[in-house]
Formats: sequence, structure tokens, C-alpha cells
Amino acid sequence: MNLLRLIPIFDNSVSNWGLEARLLRWLTLMWMFIGLIILFSASYPVADVRQGDGLYYFKRQILWAIASLIIFNIIVNLPLRKILGVSHWFLIFFLMLIFMTLIPGLGKKAFDAARWIAIGPIPIQPSELIKPFLVLQSATLFGQWDKLRWGIRLSWLGVFGLVLLGILAQPNLSTTALCGMTIWFIALAAGLPSKYLGGTAIGGVMLALLSISIKEYQRKRIMSFMNPWADAQGDGYQLVQSLLAVGSGQTWGSGFGLSQQKLFYLPIQDTDFIFAIFSEEFGFIGGISLLIMLAIFTTLGLIIALKAKNLTSKLVAIGVVVVMVGQSLLHIGVTTGALPTTGLPLPMFSYGGNSMVASLVSSALLIRVAREGSEAEVVPLRKTQPENRTRRRIF
Repeated sequence: MNLLRLIPIFDNSVSNWGLEARLLRWLTLMWMFIGLIILFSASYPVADVRQGDGLYYFKRQILWAIASLIIFNIIVNLPLRKILGVSHWFLIFFLMLIFMTLIPGLGKKAFDAARWIAIGPIPIQPSELIKPFLVLQSATLFGQWDKLRWGIRLSWLGVFGLVLLGILAQPNLSTTALCGMTIWFIALAAGLPSKYLGGTAIGGVMLALLSISIKEYQRKRIMSFMNPWADAQGDGYQLVQSLLAVGSGQTWGSGFGLSQQKLFYLPIQDTDFIFAIFSEEFGFIGGISLLIMLAIFTTLGLIIALKAKNLTSKLVAIGVVVVMVGQSLLHIGVTTGALPTTGLPLPMFSYGGNSMVASLVSSALLIRVAREGSEAEVVPLRKTQPENRTRRRIF
């Protein structure tokens, strides 16, 4: 086995891929490269003060990116059926880790939410890592829905429900909403009856309202979102600073590395609000360019879904698009004040190794679907008699 093939730049098989797979690969690598550059700028001041090394977070993210790229290249070269065959074990494993984060002493808290488990020096965030496997298992379930017994259907729907309840209990309403939307859109694309989809949508909205009514900090976020300037030094502070960053960028931005809001005015500027720093430094043009990149990713994803050879592959492609683009739009909506403040990272931009792994695994799954969908089926030609070939030459 040639180990160099595990590194994308040394994978010679790329030249044999279909057009969509090659375009998506380069788009993914460009997305990651731009994200690393933005993270370097956004994280430098806070890393310099907290860690005594301005490159601290950037160097750690580089290491996560290298590890993620190796996993990425393994997945794009594995048959999708093999990945689907083991996806349920990964889903169950990360589901167990999600509930382990709720155990005092095991779960690592940050901002009053227990979302991490520390395995030595490595923090594991199972709610991030479970996303691609949730896509795979949802595609498997709904892709074979008509062939399955109700016992199997209800069992897996129960597992999905436990995933959502476990993430909500951390608490992490934004990730719960994203995972719920992903499952719902995959079910919609699979053609499930509207009575199931409608009932599930109503149930999801009711669950979100219940969570908001119970959690005081979530109610405060909703109120501050509606009018952040009413308490600009309190609950509305983060959103106000984000809006100031976005507005300060104007058309062309202040320039790379020249953001003022990252100098300890905007909290969590290298993760949940990194788009605000990006907008301040690259302005309206930079923001529109990122949206165009997301639009291209979506277009490629839908083309790949249309060309997929079977329903399950089609649903995997749609699920990846929902996760990657949906999460990006939710993050952008939060930083621009279009949505209530939540804790969603911007894929491949925000600091966090778990998010980087989940993002590159998701993109790799989409590329794998593209590769299998573009493989030409070889049809053997029937041998013709010599006289038949002669007759065709005459006529």
C-alpha cells in the first residue's frame, strides 16, 4: 500500500475522477485553506494573551487539519457501501459519548454547557463528530423505508430521538436544531408521507419552545436578539459587537489582520463569531464571495445527488449539503443579527478540531458519492459476424 496516497496532494487517482468530484475536492481544499488564514488572524490576539503564543490556536488547528485530511482521503477512496455498513456503530458510539458528557466529572464544561470529554490532552466533542454519521444512518433508514419492518423503523427513530435529546440536554439548542433539520430534510427527500413530516416538524418546534421556556439564558438570547441595543452592555453586548464588526468592514473591509473587534471587544471571535471578523477584514465583497462559494457547493451537491446511482447515495449527498451549508448559513445569520445568538461554528473557519474533522468527513462523503455516480458502466459489445461488418461498410 502506498501510504503517500493518504495525503491528498499525493493522490494520483484524482485525475481519473469525474468532473463534479474533482471540482468539489478543490472547493473543499480552498474552503479549508481560506478558513485557516482567517483563523490565524482572528485567533492571534487572544492566543497571544492567554497562551503567550499568538500562533497557539493556529498551530493546533493545522495539526487537526492534517489529521482530518488523512481521514478525508481514506473516505474518498472507500466504497460507500462499506462506510454505510459500519456507520451505525459510530453513531451508537458517539451517542454514548454524548450522554457521558452529562455525567458530572466526565463532561467538560464551557460557557455553562457540558459538550466535551477530555481524552488525555485531546478534547472530544461528540455532538460535532456525530453529524456525518447521523447523515449516513438517516440516509440508510429512509432510503430503505418501504422495505423495513415497523420495529426496525421505530428503533432507529428512537435512536435519532435520543441523539437530539442528549445534545439538547448539554444544553446545545443550535446543534440539536441542525441535526433535527438534517434528519427531516433527508426524510423529505426520501419521499416520506407528509403526515409523518408534518407531525415531526410540529414536535420539533414544540420541543424548541419547551427548551426556551425552561432555560433562562436561551430566553435572554431571544430577547437580546430582538433588540440588542436595549442592553448593549449586558445581554446584547456580543451581538452589538458583532454587528459593529460586520458594519465596520463596509465594502472592501479594513484589510487582513486589521480587525479592531478581535482586540477583545467581540467575545468568542475565533469560533462562534468568526464570520464577523472575516466581514470586518474583507467587507461586503468578502461576505458575498463566501456566499457564492456556498452556493457553488450547494449546486455541486445537488448535481451529485441527481446523478447518484441509488436512493441511499442521493440522500447522503442531500444530507451533507444540509449539514455543511445549513450550518454555515445559521452561523452567518447569527453574526449578522438575522437569527438569535447560538453556538454554531462556521465549518472549516472556526477554531476546533472536532468541527474540522466533521466538516472534512462530510465533504469526503459527498465526493465519494460523486465518484460512484460518475463511474461509467461498462457495457460489453456483442461480437458481430465478419459479413455483418462488411455489410455495414457497404451501406
